[in-house]
Amino acid sequence: MSQLIHGHQVMEMIAESENIYTKPILKTEIAIKFGENIRFHTCMCSDLTADQLIEFLVSKGKLFESTEGIIMNEDFIC
Repeated sequence: MSQLIHGHQVMEMIAESENIYTKPILKTEIAIKFGENIRFHTCMCSDLTADQLIEFLVSKGKLFESTEGIIMNEDFIC
């Protein structure tokens, strides 16, 4: 089984960066930092791809898509 990285680590990466991410750029940055085939988990889900994690975080209101790119809702970092 591959290593699972908690989704909070991706949120921390976004929070610490001054970059504006689109979904494709965020996915690329995730692959660079954590690896191409890494899987993610959250408190509610497991074995997520980077795409699935991004969609999950958007669906939970932790990330928002704007015209500028992905914006993190820092109020929801737990």
